[in-house]
Amino acid sequence: MSAGYVLAIDQGTTGSTVLIFDHDGQIRGRAYSEFTQHYPKPGWVEHDAEEIWLVTVKVIAEALRAANIRASELCAIGITNQRETVVLWDRATSQPVANAIVWQDRRTARFCDELKEQGLEETVRRKTGLVIDPYFSGTKVKWLLDNVAGLRERAGRGEIAFGTIDCWLVWRLTGGKAHVTDYSNASRTLLYNIQDLRWDEEILDRLEIPKAILPDVKPSACVYGETDPEVFFGTRRIPVAGIAGDQQAALFGQACHSPGLAKNTYGTGSFLLMNTGTKLVFSKEKLLTTIAWGIGDEPVEYALEGAIFITGAAVQWLRDGLKLIGSAAEIEELARSVPHNEGVYFVPALVGLGAPHWDPYARGLLIGLTRGSTQGHIARAVLESIAYQTRDVIEAMQRDSGITLQELRCDGGAAVNSLLMQFQADILGVPVDVPRIVDTTALGAAYLAGLAVGFWESRAELAQKWQLAQRYTPQLAEAERERLFRRWHQAVERAKGWALDDD
Repeated sequence: MSAGYVLAIDQGTTGSTVLIFDHDGQIRGRAYSEFTQHYPKPGWVEHDAEEIWLVTVKVIAEALRAANIRASELCAIGITNQRETVVLWDRATSQPVANAIVWQDRRTARFCDELKEQGLEETVRRKTGLVIDPYFSGTKVKWLLDNVAGLRERAGRGEIAFGTIDCWLVWRLTGGKAHVTDYSNASRTLLYNIQDLRWDEEILDRLEIPKAILPDVKPSACVYGETDPEVFFGTRRIPVAGIAGDQQAALFGQACHSPGLAKNTYGTGSFLLMNTGTKLVFSKEKLLTTIAWGIGDEPVEYALEGAIFITGAAVQWLRDGLKLIGSAAEIEELARSVPHNEGVYFVPALVGLGAPHWDPYARGLLIGLTRGSTQGHIARAVLESIAYQTRDVIEAMQRDSGITLQELRCDGGAAVNSLLMQFQADILGVPVDVPRIVDTTALGAAYLAGLAVGFWESRAELAQKWQLAQRYTPQLAEAERERLFRRWHQAVERAKGWALDDD
């Protein structure tokens, strides 16, 4: 089945991208559009799920036009998505009942503290592979049920559906016929038992979440349903056939199919995943154990993950908040205007710190400023913070897994920033490989969908399509590498716990 194309929806935190791939895994069409970010209170982040749907449909149409193909030529649709973000909607009308609560949102921090004080942390970790943190979906769902008038009663009557963004898009694409998610997204909700592969009754009871709102959980490569011609360009029904959370999709798109292979995706946040195969490795280092994917009837495979909340979002803050740059691409030139950080460090704890620190009360810190500090030093400090956080996670991952990383495969928007990639190699002391296609999140979703419908035959065929664009090798002396990293940790310690006295 080499004729035709696979369309991938990459629904991210700040925008939706659609890419169309041919049988060689090459991009034939692309389109992107941002959507509105809502910040109703400090630490709160919301999206309008209906706007996300409308933007996604618009971008699909633009990608088809860019590729100069008809929707009827598509063999399958794959979806990858911002994970943990929560949508609740009315089953009858398919309308959201409130704004989506985004993964970055910290409003449930106090409730998470209560759960920890009740001694639930070890139970949750053993069942879900996750830590108790506002990051994950479960406490967000409870917050909506508790705070939107009448919603808990309606949910109990089965009138309401819950889903992560993948689930929401499948519902809309299929005209409300399919209420499904995949293993990888389910494993990020704090509600799913990753050993037994089922929604966990004990956790659902503790969070007072009725089972009636939950989607069915299926493999990452399988046919979930078909597009409704009324919402999908009046064309024939197209299989919606692949789903994976954005970071698992990137791991798959980077051909990290065997244990020990690892990738880092630089997006709004950065997410470092290491494949551990069918072996479930529980972390002693506050990393996450997550389902990587399930392919058809094969056993599910797992990964260790370190989630860094703010990386690309710090560049957006320089652009939109401080107005230091006009576009994200300008940061590299600004950072190159100075040869060294001159002791300036930035801790991007704008929504707390993720792995391996897990401090929701940490806040952003810019330290080391002098009269000689310039915009260039701040830009360099922001880029370097991305690399330092990555090393924090890799060191924790190596201690957990017993595997010493030999190379790191990097993708996402910032992978095109050669200053950052070189510094990443320098601070890690291992090569950093950037593939020709850095849109590996969308590529992974396309590959999963294509496997499900027979567009591609095997993972081995897909692995052969991975192509190196550039390898960055370490050039920094070890003593300087360790000195920079030691100073970074001094800055991090000063940022921790800052917001504890805010309430």
